[in-house]
Amino acid sequence: MAACRSEILIDDDRVRVTRFDFAPGDETGWHRHGLDYVITALTDCQMRLVEPGGATREVMVAQGTVYRRDAGVEHNVINGGTAPMAFMETELK
Repeated sequence: MAACRSEILIDDDRVRVTRFDFAPGDETGWHRHGLDYVITALTDCQMRLVEPGGATREVMVAQGTVYRRDAGVEHNVINGGTAPMAFMETELK
């Protein structure tokens, strides 16, 4: 699998906003979120989430959907679909 593309758009004393773009099969790589964060789906996102212990689950996040998670989440996010996917991640400092 290849790494997704990411671009930091804002990084100041209050927030970090990063755009993530995935071709089918691309992944973020294993990571742990150090900050609370909000995800905004720019496209329909067929996410395959690999979680601690190796559990895998499929999650469909519809375009325009917004959700938030607390710091401490650990996972690898993979584009499990057949179309490109993109989302914005806003980390709250």
